[in-house]
Amino acid sequence: MKLEQITVRHIKMPMKAPFTTSFGTIDEKELLLIEAIDQSGTKGWGEAVAFVAPWYTEETLKTTWHMLEDFLIPILLHKEVEHPDEISVLFSSIRRNCMAKSSIEGAVWDIYAQQTKQSLAKALGGNKEKIEVGVSVGIQSSTEALIDLLKGHVKKGYKRVKVKIKPGHDVEVIRAIRAEMPDLPLMVDANSAYSLNDMDVLQQLDAFNLLMIEQPLAVDDIVDHAKLQRKLKTPICLDESITSFEDARKAIELGSCGVMNIKIGRVGGLTEARRIHDLCKENNIPVWCGGMLEAGIGRAHNIALTSLSNFVLPGDTAGSSHYWYEDIITPEVIVEDGYIHVPQKAGIGYTLNMKVIDKLTISTKVYQ
Repeated sequence: MKLEQITVRHIKMPMKAPFTTSFGTIDEKELLLIEAIDQSGTKGWGEAVAFVAPWYTEETLKTTWHMLEDFLIPILLHKEVEHPDEISVLFSSIRRNCMAKSSIEGAVWDIYAQQTKQSLAKALGGNKEKIEVGVSVGIQSSTEALIDLLKGHVKKGYKRVKVKIKPGHDVEVIRAIRAEMPDLPLMVDANSAYSLNDMDVLQQLDAFNLLMIEQPLAVDDIVDHAKLQRKLKTPICLDESITSFEDARKAIELGSCGVMNIKIGRVGGLTEARRIHDLCKENNIPVWCGGMLEAGIGRAHNIALTSLSNFVLPGDTAGSSHYWYEDIITPEVIVEDGYIHVPQKAGIGYTLNMKVIDKLTISTKVYQ
């Protein structure tokens, strides 16, 4: 394929409810949508998931657009590409900026899947017809409100629940949840809010039969996580610390985690995500697919990735209606009894709802 035109759209989506973590509260999500068209007229779609501020990684929506416009699109536009795996090689001279790379690489994968007449899941090597899904719950106004929310998610069939924690909002909250819901498949996510000085607090979480503790320590750390994992019975799951195959390899060798969260945007695209999946499978490290408050395109990519065999833990890809009043795809992503059916249509398997996209669009730029 040879990309002849790339369009970047900046959209803003209001959320149904504010989402609060240890680093702040989000009540609307701004996104970049990438539409790529090759010489045959086939359209592929990608989504840039960086936030407007560098809370999660150093990338932001504005830096993503800068990298796309000034570096990545010029590298890729009018370049002959036989397979999406080549994109990571073409972008190898650009350091990091994983979310920017992922956004346009996802569009190329969509085109490739359509042109080879297979679903994106099949193109990646996935073999599942449906995937188990969990849900991520932000910090609530009270423990009672949190427990009520969790009970509602259990009734909807979600296979596990992830609760955000931070210093001062951790052990007693989880103790209260366990008193009400002793058998709930439960994990906690710290978003790097702790240090080794908090060892005693983190060890107390061992009493609650958690599936895992996600990213308790610094975003760029795998050494201290290895020290902590040796002191905990509960598996540590690494998230922000894993931005590449090499990060994953070193973390596994050090014993820094027992589980790994793979986010497509965080690691630079579907090709790198699949490589990390394969590495973890070889080393008996279970993986799951994390979420970045994606709209429909990113959600579709997550579903396709999760169809790979070592995604054995429920991911964060909740249904569209969990976050959005209306999504940008049709049909919207639907959860039935804790499962999402993997689309079988060629490409991402969903149709873009351009009426909704146009309504949400702030600005657009076309590159030819």
